[in-house]
Amino acid sequence: MVWITVLTFLITLGFILWRPRGINEAIPATIGAIIVVLCGSVSLTDLGIITETISGAAITIMATIVMAIVLESFGFFNWAAEKLAEKANGSGIRLFWYVNLLCFLMTLFFNNDGSILITTPILVMLLNNMGLKNHQKIPYLLSGALIATASSAPIGVSNIVNLIALKIVHMDLYLHTAMMFVPATLGLLLLTWLLFLRFKKVLPKQVPTNVKGLTHSRYHPLKPSLVEHTSDKARSRFMRNVLLFVFAVRLSLFVASFFNIPVSIMAVIGSLVLLGWRWAYLKIPPSDMLKKTPWYIIVFAFSMYVIIYGLNNIGLTDWLIQFMRPMVSGSLLNASVLMGILLSVLSNIFNNHPALMVGTLTLMEMNLNPLSLKIAYLANVIGSDMGSLLLPMGTLATLMWMHIVRKGKVMISWMEYIKITVVVIPPATLFTLVILYYWVSWLFGGALQG
Repeated sequence: MVWITVLTFLITLGFILWRPRGINEAIPATIGAIIVVLCGSVSLTDLGIITETISGAAITIMATIVMAIVLESFGFFNWAAEKLAEKANGSGIRLFWYVNLLCFLMTLFFNNDGSILITTPILVMLLNNMGLKNHQKIPYLLSGALIATASSAPIGVSNIVNLIALKIVHMDLYLHTAMMFVPATLGLLLLTWLLFLRFKKVLPKQVPTNVKGLTHSRYHPLKPSLVEHTSDKARSRFMRNVLLFVFAVRLSLFVASFFNIPVSIMAVIGSLVLLGWRWAYLKIPPSDMLKKTPWYIIVFAFSMYVIIYGLNNIGLTDWLIQFMRPMVSGSLLNASVLMGILLSVLSNIFNNHPALMVGTLTLMEMNLNPLSLKIAYLANVIGSDMGSLLLPMGTLATLMWMHIVRKGKVMISWMEYIKITVVVIPPATLFTLVILYYWVSWLFGGALQG
């Protein structure tokens, strides 16, 4: 049973990273989960616990993705890209900062996978429209991908695996954000600055300003008559109202978490209202969501958690406890830095989804005091969300990004990717882990000293 479970995990991971013939990652994960259950590593009782653990996170993420799809129907992201180019006003450097700001906000308002799936094709279209050369497109696309993925760290609701881990450590969204938002955001600012320094010589000084047409009926999901007979001012006002609504829904998640109301309820209400808004405005019924929503994300997350739970049941956490206990039992600064580095390494080897799940389950078995558990957990999140970006296989979002940009005829090799990340990811991750310790120490005063 032990060797079957371990081999199943390794083979499943290999197929997820390899993805022969573009196979969906949920397929090998599901097969692996079935094998783990059949060999007895995970019982039917365990399946019930797993379902209860991930259900809220899965519903929240799906509702958020539905909102993103509705905004895409409104043409919001094409409009945002056109406005982004307008704000850049012909400056390639200014465009770099606006692209990264867009990717940060996309993940903050939705989630990292949605940010990659929706923003990357629009950025490719924008850069192609500008007529930039391949090497000039890479700084915008790569920095945007890194920021979009790492931006799931500041608030737990931007990443399904973060939400699952929050449930495991019994930590609400409000407390997670209070402890994590400042250090993670400062780390993102440093990462963006390091990326800018690395790309500064490659960034075009001037970019074309004549990029109108991204919201033209040829690209725009709205009916041509609506696009052509709606003024720019009216369209901007409509998009602003939609964005304000999404922002209000996002805030409601934190309010719900503070008052111990299931976050998933607010996310579902927000997505239903937005679907109704689209139905009234575009006459598109919600039924198309059945086909457009990437349901495989739920299947993938559930299946991977089943496999990790199987590893936990056969004693993996017992071994990890012996290895990790010295890191956590020393000073909390060491706990933050060493745990973050460990999860960065595990994420780049095994992918951040299983790495964070394994790390979180292990922490729960170490009988730590509540604050030590939380700072160690947050260090794990930084390692899995930011440190995992060193290699393309560290996150599924990055693998999806590489597929999308290649489909858009922007060529970037793994070696070109690593040449950038090896310079920017380690210092940004280490800086964030150190800031995490000092921020939490200041936040809780003497409670964390020693």
